[in-house]
Amino acid sequence: MTRILDRTIGLVRGEQTRIALLAVLIGLAAGYGGIAFRLTIDAVQEVFYGSSTANLASFAAGLAWWHVLLAPALGGLLVGLFRYFLVPDRRFHAVADVIEAAALKGGRIRLRDGIVAAIGSAASLGTGASAGREGPVVHLGATIASVTGQAMGLRRSATVTLLGCGVAAGIAASFNAPIAGVFFALEVVVGHYGLTAFAPVVLASVMGTIVTRIHFGDFPAFDVSSHAIVSFWEMPAFALLGLLSAGVAWAFMASIYTVADAVRTLRIPTLIAPAIGGLGVGAIAVVLPEVLGVGYEATDLALRGGLAFSLLVALALAKTLATALTLGSGFGGGVFSPSLFVGAMVGGAFGIVAASVHPEGASTASTYAIVGMASVAGAVLGAPISTILIVFELTANFDLTIAVMIGAALASLITNHVVGRSFFTWVLEYRGIDLSGGRARQLLKGQRVRDIMASAYVTLPQEADGDAIRRELRQHPRGNFLVLDGEHRLTGVLTLEDLRPLLYGEEDDAERKASAGALMHAAPVVVTPEDDLDMALECMAASDDDFLPVVRTRDDHRIAGVLKQRDLTLAHNRALAEAGMEARGST
Repeated sequence: MTRILDRTIGLVRGEQTRIALLAVLIGLAAGYGGIAFRLTIDAVQEVFYGSSTANLASFAAGLAWWHVLLAPALGGLLVGLFRYFLVPDRRFHAVADVIEAAALKGGRIRLRDGIVAAIGSAASLGTGASAGREGPVVHLGATIASVTGQAMGLRRSATVTLLGCGVAAGIAASFNAPIAGVFFALEVVVGHYGLTAFAPVVLASVMGTIVTRIHFGDFPAFDVSSHAIVSFWEMPAFALLGLLSAGVAWAFMASIYTVADAVRTLRIPTLIAPAIGGLGVGAIAVVLPEVLGVGYEATDLALRGGLAFSLLVALALAKTLATALTLGSGFGGGVFSPSLFVGAMVGGAFGIVAASVHPEGASTASTYAIVGMASVAGAVLGAPISTILIVFELTANFDLTIAVMIGAALASLITNHVVGRSFFTWVLEYRGIDLSGGRARQLLKGQRVRDIMASAYVTLPQEADGDAIRRELRQHPRGNFLVLDGEHRLTGVLTLEDLRPLLYGEEDDAERKASAGALMHAAPVVVTPEDDLDMALECMAASDDDFLPVVRTRDDHRIAGVLKQRDLTLAHNRALAEAGMEARGST
């Protein structure tokens, strides 16, 4: 099939046209992949709960308490076995891995990673794990796109564009939201809005939406009646909700990592960690079955104003804890649906309080629920633009534009300022991957000091006297000597500035006879051949010299070479140029 596709697409002239055709195919494939994922969840849910209904909470409320308690725990045991024996790195890949692939791996995702993540996540959600189905569908769509790009032998920028196509189609297929799919892919994954990427991503998103609407119909995910802002004097209240949502988003993310840290610190085996987390989710669901699965049923009730204040608060806390137990213990799934759920509950509760303070001038609680949903989700995902659009397309309500924009913008701004990251970047930093600084910085991180360091350098022993230094200086008038001890380890550097007394007779006779060890200054920083150039750039900025000594290792300070500022600057400029060319779609 790959050869047939390669030959067929190869007949089309023009790379952009070929990418556009591939985008259409990827959109279709991702759309049907999303459908298959949802059907798999339904099949697993049928086995564990005896029903594949989307209203799992209502159905679970009629089951025996022990059934609700043990179903997620048994599901966790099966997921743990699956992770231990069939997942190479024993974790399910998700949206954060797509972002990493786009930034660091040239858009490359292994087919196996996509398949096992989809199976594990579908099994997790089908057994009642409190997570979202959108993240796994996005990863599945991105996997399809990446494998296609690799099979076609496309260059990096084209493969990343196709990756964005798979992401857009996944979002569109999950939410029936084609516009939001486009902007999420460009905002979070591709990283720019260039026309060469925009057009294919649009095509893929449209195709994913068409597939979803053919099979599930054309209607928003939530049944929300028309809402409007009662008074523009409410804007401070919406801004206050944005502030509150930032705190809720932080607590939501922190809770997941608190559980994950506890699992790692206590060294709970991979085999049983999800079962323990599932037992906790089941215990919560015995009292509040709304926390099971994606939770769209309860979210829909909150958006229609059908929940009391105490239940809204309880569900916000319970869903946060259930999601933390789910994802922190190792289940598969995403954070989009849970963040929408929690945001809707917080917004609805805030709206009830606002109405009690000013009954005649406050909008309905469901209006505030919509704003809270956008605010919390936007802050968690770090994508306020696409989140605002997703909420609009989910609710089919555009009358609250200003309120939603105020709440989401403030929540995202404060979260980014205080926490400094979204959930996805937090996931990557948890694994030691820092994507801040843009594509140019990532290119520098991919290069090592050994690639550009100079092997020609001049050394002097610590005991070298003034005459010996002058002799070396006549042969190497630029100076920049490395001073070594008796075991040939670096002890300092000598520059022309250090040699000024020796050169211009500013020292007395005693100082004239001073050794290299007395005249040198200690090297403020050193680098090793295995350090990346981004780190070397920071070290160079901290140094007063125009070169950095390169030592063999942090513990072995024997000299391996010299890193010159000129060579490092040239490498940085090349990275900036390459990043700019990729953003314009031409490497």
